[in-house]
Amino acid sequence: MGKLIELARVFEISADELLGLSVNDGQSPATDFSAGYEYRSPRELFGLPLVHINLGRGRGRRARGIIAIGNSAVGLVAVGFAACGLVSVGCASCGLIALGCLATGLAAFGSVAAGAIAVGAIAVGVYAVGGLAVGQYALGGAAIGVDFAYGGYASAKIAVGDACSGAHPFLLDLKGAEWSPSDVLALADAARLPIPRWLMKLLLGA
Repeated sequence: MGKLIELARVFEISADELLGLSVNDGQSPATDFSAGYEYRSPRELFGLPLVHINLGRGRGRRARGIIAIGNSAVGLVAVGFAACGLVSVGCASCGLIALGCLATGLAAFGSVAAGAIAVGAIAVGVYAVGGLAVGQYALGGAAIGVDFAYGGYASAKIAVGDACSGAHPFLLDLKGAEWSPSDVLALADAARLPIPRWLMKLLLGA
């Protein structure tokens, strides 16, 4: 997009003319990109354009398409200030895979993330990883889990950390003296926690 804008400015034509969508009659000035820009591909799939770009000032700059880029965007792949799609990237995004400052989805990655798998400064999910992680299984600086937590501070049924609380706390300072990784693995197996064994071994240094 940036290169298209610069090329249009260099040749003093609109982006539509640059893309061959219209012809300048010599009377109309080059497009004012600060006011906004919209492009819809002529090809469609299920009634949606393959590509829809709608950027500029104002709340009405919405993009809907298979690939959608706009102030707000909805599509299989959506990029925008607010984005919703199968894969979405935006300041606020939701989708199967969501990336953004605020992200929610099956897999969410962001400053604040919520999802089945959540990774972020603040993460809330079934599997949560972050500075502050809250979930069924949590890993982070402060990890609060239901079944398992690992972190600087950990709280869960099985908690492993520098400081921890729960039904079965394992202080990292006491590793090798009062408990071993095999003790935690045996407890996790007995509780039937669906945590991948390789991940448990990696965390515990087993």
